[in-house]
Amino acid sequence: MGKEIKFSLVFRDMWQSAGKYQPRVDQLVKVAPAIIRMGCFDRVETNGGGFEQVNLLYGENPNKSVREWTKPFHEAGIQTHMLDRALNGLRMSPCPKDLRKLFYKVKKAQGTDITRIFCGLNDPRNVIPSIKYAHEAGMIAQAALCITHSPIHTVEYYINLAKTFIDAGADEICLKDMAGIGRPDTLGKICAGIKNYKKDIIIQYHSHAGPGFNMASILEVARGGCDYIDCGMGQLAWGTGHADVIAVQEMLKDAGFKVKEINMEAYMDVRTQMQEMMDDFLGYYIPSLNHLNNSLLVKPGLPGGMMGSLMTDLEDNLRSLNIWKEKHGEAQLTTDQLLVKLFDEVAYVWPKVGYPCLVTPFSQYVKNLALMNVIQMEKGKARWSMIAENIWDMILGKSGKLPGQVDSVFKDMATREGRKFITTDPQDNYPDDLDVYRAKMAEKGWDLGEDDEELFEYAMHPQQYELYKSGAAKAAFEKDLEERRTAKAAASAAMPEKVKVAVHGKVYEVTVSYGDEAPAAPAAPKAGETTTAAAGEGTEVLAPLEGKAYLVQSTSETPKKVGDYVKEGDVICYIEAMKVFNRIKAEKAGTITSINFSSGDSVAEDDVLMTIK
Repeated sequence: MGKEIKFSLVFRDMWQSAGKYQPRVDQLVKVAPAIIRMGCFDRVETNGGGFEQVNLLYGENPNKSVREWTKPFHEAGIQTHMLDRALNGLRMSPCPKDLRKLFYKVKKAQGTDITRIFCGLNDPRNVIPSIKYAHEAGMIAQAALCITHSPIHTVEYYINLAKTFIDAGADEICLKDMAGIGRPDTLGKICAGIKNYKKDIIIQYHSHAGPGFNMASILEVARGGCDYIDCGMGQLAWGTGHADVIAVQEMLKDAGFKVKEINMEAYMDVRTQMQEMMDDFLGYYIPSLNHLNNSLLVKPGLPGGMMGSLMTDLEDNLRSLNIWKEKHGEAQLTTDQLLVKLFDEVAYVWPKVGYPCLVTPFSQYVKNLALMNVIQMEKGKARWSMIAENIWDMILGKSGKLPGQVDSVFKDMATREGRKFITTDPQDNYPDDLDVYRAKMAEKGWDLGEDDEELFEYAMHPQQYELYKSGAAKAAFEKDLEERRTAKAAASAAMPEKVKVAVHGKVYEVTVSYGDEAPAAPAAPKAGETTTAAAGEGTEVLAPLEGKAYLVQSTSETPKKVGDYVKEGDVICYIEAMKVFNRIKAEKAGTITSINFSSGDSVAEDDVLMTIK
């Protein structure tokens, strides 16, 4: 019998790669015993990544979830692990040092054993401090190599990066093949090279199934000395998810490796419970395309963990773009047409912004830049006409050193706009701010929580936490879920609303009504339905894209109010779209006469945000 290969169930990532939300804590606690009974997992990924934010978005406290969810695995002797974003902690934007240190203390106290630390730039300056903070908190520090395929990201590049992390004290190394585009032979050589440097270093391989390489890659890293393989299972395996543990186990067994057997009765129990979760609410946020493998993903290299939310968000982007096209008498796009345009544009944009590994947050930044280019060009506007500040931060080096060179188009734009490239330690750009959040919580009468976990949550996700505390997040989620349920029920029960007919050889699409009821007018664009203020006099400030509107991005800003005077170019509010905040600036000087949204409201493209006179 050959080397033993152990399995980890990436339960958190399975859901994130499929759709938008995670199971509720009661569902997680219920399914844990069945996962344990499967008998084949030595590790389970319980939290991290988008887990915290999505809990807040549907009105659940993630701190409670993590504590209750990790407990049964500890009692069974199964290690729990999480995903963290180094400088960014658990969010899209960088964190101050004091928040990063608190992060590991909180997660260790809540029951997470291993933290998988990654930086999409593979910048050691971002990863190495997190190794130290994790050790100080008593966690196992697993440093990740973000795997991609480019002229820069060679076997030698990755082996040297692993050596750097090992020398800095990393307990384990993860080959994080987040898009599944690592080539099998290359991955095997990387794994073997790391083992040659330090024979007893534990290596864990994580890969997504979408592009089609990952079963071959799993076999090659196993031959290269890998110790743990991340697996998915059931309805969430394959597609944008991960290889099913059954197939992986059988393949490795046939290749002579020692692997644990799977209790198939327990497997089916977990599968049944997953279906119940999907039927309850999670399935309403899982696009059908995410169940399919797609080799078109080889070219853009977008990560599986992002594809779940991407396909959900793309529905809104497509609807908004097609509303514009309809207004202007242009042919509308299908989902497939928009997706191919996006994939092609990502492949065009990626080298120009310096080959950041396409993993959170940089995958979102590159994808968002590409998508905004596509949308703007579809409207006859120029490429690069809308670049969010987060994206500029990446281009300028504020978040770390890009692997490649930035294209001259951005250098020229930066010069024109007075922006400067940054080469200093990224952490220096983000001063400590926990005391600010402590003071705000004291003002609001909010408890800091056990082990300061509520303070951590507020400082890590301020906008989402405030919406959670106010109940607005839960109300918005329940409203959206009810609309989706109603729409699905209507689609299942209703007779056709539109049919195509041919008259004298020409095809027409007509709306059909039944009985005495007249055909319904076309649905209005989805707008900020909770808008309260009426538009005042003056020039209207229109939303340039669909998303959630906020008056401020952080507690250090003072929100604008009616009566304030603003200068041309002043930032007056933000729209959060596709996980980044887009600054909305005043196009003229004047006095704000109306603000037509409340922070957190959904807005559609061309909604009136404010009026300025």
